[in-house]
Amino acid sequence: MNAITAAEVTELVVDLIRNACVNDGTPDSGQEVRSVETLAAYLGAAGTVYEPHPGRQSALYRVPGTDPEAPSLMLMGHTDVVPATTSGWTHDPFGGERDDGFVWGRGAVDMLNVTAAMAAVFKRHLDGDARRLPGDLLFLAVADEEAAGRLGARWLVEHHWDDVACEYLLTEIGTPLLHGESSVGLPVTAAEKGPQWRRLVARGTPGHGSQPYATDNALIPLSDAIARLAATPAPVEITDEWRRFVEAWQPGERLAERLLDPDRVDDAIDEIALDDIGLARWVHACTHLTISPNVLHAGTKANVVADLAAAEVDVRVLPGQDAESVHDHFRKAIGPALTEAVEFEVVEATRATGSPPEGPLWEAMGRALAAQRPDAALIPALIPVGTDARFFRPRGTVAYGVGLFDERVGFGDFLRMFHGHDERVSEESLGMTARLLADTVEAFGALV
Repeated sequence: MNAITAAEVTELVVDLIRNACVNDGTPDSGQEVRSVETLAAYLGAAGTVYEPHPGRQSALYRVPGTDPEAPSLMLMGHTDVVPATTSGWTHDPFGGERDDGFVWGRGAVDMLNVTAAMAAVFKRHLDGDARRLPGDLLFLAVADEEAAGRLGARWLVEHHWDDVACEYLLTEIGTPLLHGESSVGLPVTAAEKGPQWRRLVARGTPGHGSQPYATDNALIPLSDAIARLAATPAPVEITDEWRRFVEAWQPGERLAERLLDPDRVDDAIDEIALDDIGLARWVHACTHLTISPNVLHAGTKANVVADLAAAEVDVRVLPGQDAESVHDHFRKAIGPALTEAVEFEVVEATRATGSPPEGPLWEAMGRALAAQRPDAALIPALIPVGTDARFFRPRGTVAYGVGLFDERVGFGDFLRMFHGHDERVSEESLGMTARLLADTVEAFGALV
């Protein structure tokens, strides 16, 4: 197989960043059609295109295997990105600029880097340059991951399962290596928290803002409810998935004991935060039900008492938690009086999902990692964010997320780039991820 160079993947990442497929959650945003066209030009084929809403395109490619009974493997990368506040960036977030060995731009690590690397790997198989696998190899460039997949993976699974069905799946997220006390490991997404987004709504009676006495202002109870949610400590849960991650990480006996103790984990997080706030946030999210009120709408103008107020709240549940866990915490945190005054609407209700860190794909990733970093081992990771894998796992698909990076950016600093300022990936890391995926696919073919 012709080697995949970092330069080749870099050029594709730059093009994808410049497409600016910004998904703000509305149906008309995203316009992933631009990146579908970019990938078609790169691959030299159009694939099967799905478009549930104008411009919101996903493209599926397939290389048939040699054995119809062998398991299939899909490489799935999303092409949409979240919005960016330009003023907070060193470089234009949609310029795809190259500086100091890095590619800068929104999507550089979430997840246009891995999407481009997957495309480069798949191209070798599509062109016949790489050996055919026993089972089918699929590549899915999917839309709308950043808005719960309603026009992307979720929609495809619900409406075109026969097309996208697969036994094994590789997707996001990929992270840098994580150093333990005397070991180094590569976190591989084996499990993820479930999004349980909520909308809180309060209703009141309009009136003149100059006369607020005894008015029924919807903003007041809603603001009180949000403040109470923010002030109430989130429930701690030490799951088997978290325990498995800490044991593989080997951060040192003293720290490991505290990270696995529900009564001491918060103190450990505070200590980690002194040196690495990104890692501290990760640990907190992987050991707590998390609640983040992020959007607030109320009223019509400054001199009119608000008769309607609404807040959108990002809630994530751990394995074993569900919608009832969320409702219980909300009721306890907000209290009975405010619970009567505020309505709770379910926006998203997905449980945590995961795949066991074993079997042919897991072994293939281990072999591929050893080729580049023989000193490192795979770490089965529970991640606090949701990926499109959550739509496949309930159908029996074994799914992981993986990438490989140089060590110019540490684990915690890398995590802070997700949906943040100055997202960037080194060009060397792009080549490393492509080689890891190529070797994984080859090893998987030899194992099944």
